[in-house]
Amino acid sequence: QVQLVESGGGLVQAGGSKRLSCAASGRTFSSYTMGWFRQAPGKEREFVAAVRWIGGGANYYADSVKGRFTISRDNAKNTLYLQMNSLKPEDTAVYYCAAAGSRRLGVRGLGDYDYWGQGTQGTVSS
Repeated sequence: QVQLVESGGGLVQAGGSKRLSCAASGRTFSSYTMGWFRQAPGKEREFVAAVRWIGGGANYYADSVKGRFTISRDNAKNTLYLQMNSLKPEDTAVYYCAAAGSRRLGVRGLGDYDYWGQGTQGTVSS
């Protein structure tokens, strides 16, 4: 059974930093895209960042987080990370880890992923 478990959420002041982690179990995802999404209250779930499989080489970011967030993966640990710097109150949301079960071209859509974590709350105070 595939599981994605996020951790690292919590409360931080504006301008601060947080690192989210997503531990995957049940299968390895080193060959497939993994990503982060977030959902603020009353809003739809939105793309934050993604990293392609080994050899794909590319990271992708939403414009709203580009230059502040960094996505990375440790394939040996089957773990995905999201380093968040210069946090803003508008970054407050539940953050979800996602993984694709096959190779796809798309990385920004909800339908590009097959597996989802339960989410971790990130709150940025002003």
